[in-house]
Amino acid sequence: MTGPQTAEEPGPSYADRRAGRKEAVMEPVEIEAKTLIQKSKTPSNDYVINPYTGCVLGCAYCFASFAGRQFGRSVTEWGDYLYVKKNAVELARKELAKMPQDKRRGTMLLSSVTDPYQGHETKYRLTRGILRELKAVEYPGLVRILTKSPVVTRDIDLLSGLPRAEVGMTVTTTDDKVSRWLEVRAPLASRRLRTLAELSEAGIPTYAFVGPLLPHFATQPELLDDLFGQLVEAGVSEVFMEHINLKQYIRERMDEVLADEPEDVRLAYLQARTKEHREHLDAIVAELLDKHGLRLRFEEVVHHDDNDALRQRLASSA
Repeated sequence: MTGPQTAEEPGPSYADRRAGRKEAVMEPVEIEAKTLIQKSKTPSNDYVINPYTGCVLGCAYCFASFAGRQFGRSVTEWGDYLYVKKNAVELARKELAKMPQDKRRGTMLLSSVTDPYQGHETKYRLTRGILRELKAVEYPGLVRILTKSPVVTRDIDLLSGLPRAEVGMTVTTTDDKVSRWLEVRAPLASRRLRTLAELSEAGIPTYAFVGPLLPHFATQPELLDDLFGQLVEAGVSEVFMEHINLKQYIRERMDEVLADEPEDVRLAYLQARTKEHREHLDAIVAELLDKHGLRLRFEEVVHHDDNDALRQRLASSA
């Protein structure tokens, strides 16, 4: 296994790694977007901003692999393309200026189907520019970040200057070998844990997104116990958790990744599609959350098929 890699130094894709090839240099495509701030379809978020289409991290389990279809990209190409909305900052400025004051109270997510701090952000600085525009209007709603990248610490100055902001870091494991297996172009799990600690020390509210909840935790709960413990050490007090999404278009990629794995590993991912597996994991999660004093966002481990029901429940309780 190689040493830790940052978002600026991506490792090979999972397909290339198995074939023994190094990752080809990928040139992003610059585009002019028509709109930027969109109404969100995810629970607890009112608006979403995706400065990029596509994501070079290309994680094997990612549900967002459909995002490139508007450019004729198939789900099998996920991780191999990136469209840069070069006018994103200008759009943010114009659309925020037109947004009525009562609409500005909504939660703004960066981002839902891309990583706002993937390596090309160090060149294009779109996320930083958007945060600057949100700060300029003193956006009163919650600005929520979700990323796997330590590049987010670059923007601590802007995040700390917003009326309300929080940063979520996706951490699915403490084992760098596992993170390199499923998230081979993403920063290693250990680096993400350090990033959470750095953000907490800077006074930025944080949370961890344990999504997907990896199937092997059902038979090895001690690994989830260790993950929760390290999250607490990094200053995290709240976690958002999702069961793995294994819809057909995701299974096509996951089956490729699992093809050369031992039978028990392949069986674990097959069983993850069942309600019984999810209920078993839910019980493990509940016990370990109580042990570590962690709060569970939404008070449940989210399953993609239940998103509509969760959204309705949140709306009725608002």
